[in-house]
Amino acid sequence: MPHLTTAATAAAATDAGRLGLGAPGYAHPLLAPVEWAELTRPGTPLHWTVLNVTDGPGGRPDPHCTEAAGKLREAGGTVLGHLAMRDGSRSFGELVSDAHRFRDWYRVGGFYLADVPADRAELAAVRRVTAALRGLGEDLRIVLGHGTHPYEGYAEAADQLVTFSGAWADYRWSQVAEWTAEHPPERFCHLVHGVPQTHLEEAVRIARWQGAGTIWFTDRGGAGGRDPWASLPAYWDEIVSRIGPGVSE
Repeated sequence: MPHLTTAATAAAATDAGRLGLGAPGYAHPLLAPVEWAELTRPGTPLHWTVLNVTDGPGGRPDPHCTEAAGKLREAGGTVLGHLAMRDGSRSFGELVSDAHRFRDWYRVGGFYLADVPADRAELAAVRRVTAALRGLGEDLRIVLGHGTHPYEGYAEAADQLVTFSGAWADYRWSQVAEWTAEHPPERFCHLVHGVPQTHLEEAVRIARWQGAGTIWFTDRGGAGGRDPWASLPAYWDEIVSRIGPGVSE
């Protein structure tokens, strides 16, 4: 079982209400039509899904992505545009330009910043970007995809932080940073691949204990350069029924 830093973390997760799903980015709608359609299923506990056309919004509007994003919005879902920070190597202007295209072409409801730096030295630069993104519309959701626990100050720069992104073998023994206990579960997301169906209950329990309000678990693996998030987990129906509306936490 994972090492838990504080008992307060477990209490926070218990009191948080229901878990929800954050889809980190399917394959193109032409390659994954079933996956995109499943996200619009009534009762799916979806917090958000990431739209990544070609490592961002692409060079021109894609009608298939426009249609997929529109159907999700109509179903009440939140679509986030994928902005590649590349550990801080991309310029402020490039990121804001991509964000404008996502808003103009796909009417996204927020942004998922991938490969965000996690150290204190880069916080000011990241906050500058997120402040500019907030200026593109009202009630935009900002998710920072660190994939690890960043410096605590990042919690004030976004609506949610991805504090774990990786393999089940690492997740089941992961530790949670003490400072996360000072924030509600809706501020944190865990993305875990390679989770066997027989360990799904354990994975959900870890997420709750560690205070994550949004999750994405899949049995797909990332070996050989494969994208584990590109398709649905084989146990999709079980996840939806396990954490969907009406399921007690």
